[in-house]
Amino acid sequence: MSKAYVIAQATVTDPGQYEGYKALAGAAVAKYGGKYIVRGGATHLLEGDWAPPRLVILEFESVEQAKRFYDSPEYRAAREQRRGAATMNMLVVEGL
Repeated sequence: MSKAYVIAQATVTDPGQYEGYKALAGAAVAKYGGKYIVRGGATHLLEGDWAPPRLVILEFESVEQAKRFYDSPEYRAAREQRRGAATMNMLVVEGL
């Protein structure tokens, strides 16, 4: 079974409220066996014009486990906390 990576691009509009989201999201990530690989570090453009304001990468044991995390009551609460504080693009991709 391949590892899976959740990649999220966030545009934060309310940093204070977003801190609450980060706390709830972090607890949900841990509960569902995920781990942070990247959490908002500096980016350096190598090619093209992609400039995400905030990038997060999570690792899970499988796509199914990543989906369990995303659909969990814990992460639903985190997403509700995030409402109005950030816009998010997120996907899961199979890894090696």
